Amino acid sequence: MNTGLKITAFAAAVAATFGTAYGVGKGVDPVADKAPTAQHGKHDGATEKGGQTGKGKGKDGGHGGHAAAAPGGLQISDQGYTLDLKTPRLTADRRTELRFAVVKDATGRKVTAYRTEHGKELHLIVAARDLTSYRHLHPTRAADGTWSTPVTLPEAGGYRVFADFRAADAKEGLTLGADLAVAGTYTPKELPAHSATARVDGYEVRLKGELTAGRASELTLNVTKDGKKVRDLQPYLGSYGHLVALRAGDLAYLHVHPNGEPGDGRTEAGPGVSFTATAASPGAYRLFLDFKHEGTVRTAAFTVHAGAADGDRTPDADQAEGAKDSEDAGDASGGHEH
Repeated sequence: MNTGLKITAFAAAVAATFGTAYGVGKGVDPVADKAPTAQHGKHDGATEKGGQTGKGKGKDGGHGGHAAAAPGGLQISDQGYTLDLKTPRLTADRRTELRFAVVKDATGRKVTAYRTEHGKELHLIVAARDLTSYRHLHPTRAADGTWSTPVTLPEAGGYRVFADFRAADAKEGLTLGADLAVAGTYTPKELPAHSATARVDGYEVRLKGELTAGRASELTLNVTKDGKKVRDLQPYLGSYGHLVALRAGDLAYLHVHPNGEPGDGRTEAGPGVSFTATAASPGAYRLFLDFKHEGTVRTAAFTVHAGAADGDRTPDADQAEGAKDSEDAGDASGGHEH
């Protein structure tokens, strides 16, 4: 008997309407969740509400000393804006135009003016609920405020769409999220195992550092190819790397940027790319690093476990952390696509 579950059009519609989580673990209704959101941090050291950036002394003079931040992407409406996903259902492995708009609640009109953040007016992330598939997209905006981008999602199941943007008249950035149902034959997958190493297209990326709940910590990702350190990473959207973290279970969204920028006189073009981030809570997270080399953007994926801050740790937590450190999962990027 085929263990795959055939998602009918009716089932996909139900999933899109009620936010069904197709992955392993607990699905959380993102519309009902009232947690505030997190946004892109400003590069001038100011802190945005719910964001990651604060004044501090990061090693590279960038985003050091970040304060704790609540995750973003759990709500479809927040701070007077709503994400209107006009393509709530797709078919697996079929190229489709994904369309959406950001609506200003006070007027009911689509937003047509945005501030540019990291080279783009809006960053779009699409991730599977089981965190095995991921896309970082940059859609095109029509004059009426409708955004669109072609996308091919490899497997059926539940997905989450994140729009990361800052409206021209808004005081801060915002990340809104909406559910996307992808029809086809669906087989649940386990969250990829913890590993400090990811491999993609002949590159190996090794993660140094750990996420900590409620406290800033430094993560450094070192890129090698054929055993040699990559020292000529290319700028991608104004940085040598972009990192997105999604919390397993509810896909709470955290988008951080490197400590330092190309051309600042301090930041080298590899092999290490350093970030400062704060986990919203203890638990499992999936990290996605976008980096550019030899003209191609690639994505390395990791599963990590955020621990409690030292003052909140218990003996049981320390024991679990030690067990986690002894794991060796090999290739952590299997099933991941950009």
